[in-house]
Amino acid sequence: MIRSLLCALPLLALSLQAQAVVPAFPASFQVKDIAVEGATMHVRVGGKGPAVVLLHGFGDTGDMWAPLAADLARDHTVVVPDLRGMGLSSIPAGGYDKKNQAADIRAVLNSLKIEHSVVVGHDIGTMVAFAYAARYPERTDRLIVMDAPVPGITPWNDIVRSPMLWHFDFGGADMERLVAGRERIYLDRFWNEFAGEPQKIDEETRQHYAKLYARPGAMHAAFAQFRAIRQDENDNKPVLENKLPMPVLAVGGEKSFGNNEAIVMRNAAHTVTEVVIPGAGHWLMEEAPTATIKAVRDFIAQ
Repeated sequence: MIRSLLCALPLLALSLQAQAVVPAFPASFQVKDIAVEGATMHVRVGGKGPAVVLLHGFGDTGDMWAPLAADLARDHTVVVPDLRGMGLSSIPAGGYDKKNQAADIRAVLNSLKIEHSVVVGHDIGTMVAFAYAARYPERTDRLIVMDAPVPGITPWNDIVRSPMLWHFDFGGADMERLVAGRERIYLDRFWNEFAGEPQKIDEETRQHYAKLYARPGAMHAAFAQFRAIRQDENDNKPVLENKLPMPVLAVGGEKSFGNNEAIVMRNAAHTVTEVVIPGAGHWLMEEAPTATIKAVRDFIAQ
């Protein structure tokens, strides 16, 4: 009997490893589904104090922010939505331009009776965070953008020529057919090619997000996020003449956008602090969570 139990222990350990998941939010966080115009937003809320909003990008959901949210919740109210059409938010037919998604975030904060906040974005979340700061500057205490270009903001025309960004124009019915049932293969391309160290996006993380992006309509919505970028370009161009007034932190991964994040934001904001995360590629929270959390913490504390 004892011998059989001992023999079973290695198998149990392997089973537990296989069931590992991405870091969880603290149990104190509440989960809310908040109605906005044309969508229902899946939102995690926790902590107490000045508000911080965390906006995820493509290849992730709000789940990516769990370690940062846990840290900030010690002295801040932390709001973490899934963007429309992504994660566990509803998947509407339209509304994926970033100016409209900024209105989604404003509606979420209104529902939570939050007047103003720090806004943090990564990837597509950077584009939404920028649009939010441009549309609601009086409600934005500080803006933090991470490792993504901003449509229409110089040197946008040079950045989008990179062959790495072919996915910006990928979409439509035939592309959806190509990816259907192969969401994991499509997502692996981003996790492998945009990472400084692809192995840091571990198998459990890949499985977790691939399952969410395989939901009916999820890839249609993901493609729509990128297909809306041409509209985003036009919506953002006025900021080149009237720069953002709030302090901005521009964070780039050393093996991805690097100091280009700050170069972009200096064309769009008066006061920009630059941070480059050593050794990291695009996936800052997965590849370098400690350094990324410190950068955010230090900037918010200023």
